[in-house]
Amino acid sequence: EQLVESGGGLVQPGGSLRLSCTASGFTYVAFNLYAMSWHRQAPGKERELVASITRFGLKEYSDSVKDRFTISRDDVKSTVYLQMNSLTPEDTAVYSCKAQFISRVHWGQGTQVTVSS
Repeated sequence: EQLVESGGGLVQPGGSLRLSCTASGFTYVAFNLYAMSWHRQAPGKERELVASITRFGLKEYSDSVKDRFTISRDDVKSTVYLQMNSLTPEDTAVYSCKAQFISRVHWGQGTQVTVSS
């Protein structure tokens, strides 16, 4: 099983980015059964949970991104998205996606998001 993130890059403050995380090789347990989440880690800081979405579509967000970020999933495409709006320099981090089904956990390699003028 593999998760591959894309969509990161350099954006100005106030800008937007959409991250994608596409799964492949999820044959033992189907992708649609996994809870998916986005995490980020800034330099010198611990990794933090940004947003999550269950197999049923229930969503949760950290207080720092609520009302600015939106998580969604397309189980047909085995992809989870993170739409990020009104970005600030404090959002600069490596963003990684995680798939979890009971004790089965998979991580992507991460994509860099840099918010700077």
